[in-house]
Parts: sequence; C-alpha cells; structure tokens
Amino acid sequence: MNKTRFALSLAAALVLGACSSVPKTTGLLEQARSDYRMAQNNPFIDQFAQPQMQQAGVAMDQANVAAGRSASSEEIDKLAYLARQQIALTQELAKQRLAEVEAARSARERDRLRQDQRSSDANQARANAEQAALVQRKAKADAAQAKSEADDARYSAEDAQRRIDAARRMTEEAQARTQEAQREALQAQVRNSLLETQLLELAARKTERGMVITLGDVLFGSDLARLNPQGLRTAQKLAQVLEQHPQRTVLVEGFADSTGGAAHNQELSERRAAAVRVALQEMGIAQSRIAVRGYGEAYPVAANDSLANRQLNRRVEIVLSDASGLTKPR
Repeated sequence: MNKTRFALSLAAALVLGACSSVPKTTGLLEQARSDYRMAQNNPFIDQFAQPQMQQAGVAMDQANVAAGRSASSEEIDKLAYLARQQIALTQELAKQRLAEVEAARSARERDRLRQDQRSSDANQARANAEQAALVQRKAKADAAQAKSEADDARYSAEDAQRRIDAARRMTEEAQARTQEAQREALQAQVRNSLLETQLLELAARKTERGMVITLGDVLFGSDLARLNPQGLRTAQKLAQVLEQHPQRTVLVEGFADSTGGAAHNQELSERRAAAVRVALQEMGIAQSRIAVRGYGEAYPVAANDSLANRQLNRRVEIVLSDASGLTKPR
C-alpha cells in the first residue's frame, strides 16, 4: 500500500507540474525519495511501524506536491527534510521493535535450556536416590552413606538452581537497562530533530559559539528599543523553543552602527537587548534563563560605509546555549 501511495503522490506532483510549470526537484528531495523507497522495501516496517510509515508517506506527499507545483527550493527542501526525519524515525522504531522481538526469542531459548538442565538434575537425583535405596536394602550402614550422598546431591542441585536464578535476574536487569537506554536515545533524537526544525524556521545559523538567531533592525521601531509585531512573532517562536527545551538558556546581545554618539549607541544596544528579554519574560520564560549584553558599535558585521551596511550592524543576536545551559562568551 505504501508503494502505491508513493507512486500516486509522484503522479499527483507530475500532474500539478504539468498544469503549471516544469516540476522542480532538489538534491534533498531526491534523497528523501530514495530513503522512502528503501523504507518501503523493509519488511519489518510493515510489521512493526506501519502507522509511522503512513505519517512518512503523508510527509512525502507534501514534498512531492510542492515539487509538482514548482514551489521554491527552500519550501521543497524544508518539506523533504521533515519527510526524511519521519522516515528515519520509522526505520529506527522498526529496528528497535525487531530487537525486542529477538530478545524475547532469546529469552525463551534460555528458559528452555534451563528447564532441560533442571530435568537433567532431577533425573540424576532420582538415580542417586534409587541407588541409595538399593544400598539401604543390603545394609543399614550402607543406607546411611547413601543418604549422605543423596543429601549432597540435593544441596548441589539447589546451589546450581540458585546460580541459575541469579544469572537470570542479572540478564533481565541488563536487558531492562539496555531497553531504557534505547528509549532515552530515541527520545533524545526526536527532541534534537524538533529543535533543528524550530531553529530552521528562525533562520538560525551555526557558529563556534552555538546556534545564533539574528533580529535585524527592521524588527524594531525606527531608532527605538520596542519590538514591532513581526519582531514579537519571532520572539514568540523563540519562547516556544525554550519552553520545549527547558535545559537551554539564551544570551541576548545588542549592537548598533557608528551613526550618532557612542554613548547613545551603547544605550540603544542595551535597551534593544533588554526589550527582547522583557518580551521573552512576558511569554513565560524565567529571567534566570536570559542573559543580556549591550556592545554598542563593537563587533560590526559590515563596514559602516553605506545605509545597507549600517542597517546590518543595527541588530540583536540571540545565542542559544548547549544542552547543559552554557553559552560561550565573546
């Protein structure tokens, strides 16, 4: 059914493309299609992760339809990226569940071997008891010796059983720890995938100090430290990221161009950084998670020799911490 769905989504994309323009494709979309075909050929996905595969099919449909209507490469890549993430999650889930099935089968085999061992021990104990009874019929003294040997055999059997039980408990505990580690790893992978998607929407860029989100001058009132509606929407997206990742903190840094006095520019950079902190606090983010710095005219990203370059220097940069909550200072 997944192969039919994929073929139909491709056909739909081609029909849409024929009605508008030549269908577009990107390297990321082709990779997503290749990953999807590989997942379709994986027999364990139908057995263990069919609902997740259906979600991956929906994501591929959206990417193919966007390609069919010749959407922008950015939109196609974004949808293809989400599809690849869903496909990877589906494959990982199928792999994990297959491992659980294999572990259960191994446990059953161990139980069978233990049962065989217990039966063998019991047969040996019965043979010893019969021999003891025979000796007892021959002589009273020999019977006492036989009883002692039977007791020794019983103690050995009990000791062996205790060792078997202890080994079984250790195996079960190790399996439980392994499964818990696998669940935690999968959850961490899902959280990281979600964070990457959210940062992509915020146009974050990766730097030596971590992921950095830039709020340009156009998101503030002219020569003001008040966020305009578009700037507040960006702050709201950042607040959602911080709510979903409570271990992360941010360092908000304000900058200005060289126009005007240095004291004014320093104050404006500080007030703009503080305005972002206030907006995040009003959206529910604790002040302890938001550090603020104002640098005035320092650290320009372009020469202050044109209107466009000066606008680039009038900015607020938000540095997202690592998973431990630490950010690197300048």
